[in-house]
Amino acid sequence: MYGTIAKLKVKPGALEEIRKMETGRQPEGYIGSYVFQSDQDANELWLVAIFEDKETYLANADSPEQNQEYRSMRQFLWSDPEWHDGAIVFASEPLKQPC
Repeated sequence: MYGTIAKLKVKPGALEEIRKMETGRQPEGYIGSYVFQSDQDANELWLVAIFEDKETYLANADSPEQNQEYRSMRQFLWSDPEWHDGAIVFASEPLKQPC
């Protein structure tokens, strides 16, 4: 498995706008994603996106659909996200219930 962890600095009041952008799009190789909200700063989010492998992750990252989603989201952020890509080397059981 492969994916990214991204730190997002959201403009005040924009969290709901970002939440509305969830399209349900399921690109090839996509397993799932999670978004955490920091306890210290409600405008700081941490996105975790998981793909089957590096190839499907990169194909999605380079797709026009992902570029459009990113450009739409970017207007609600103070700055570009801080991306940390890498291989997932171990994991525990997936969540059993929705957030």
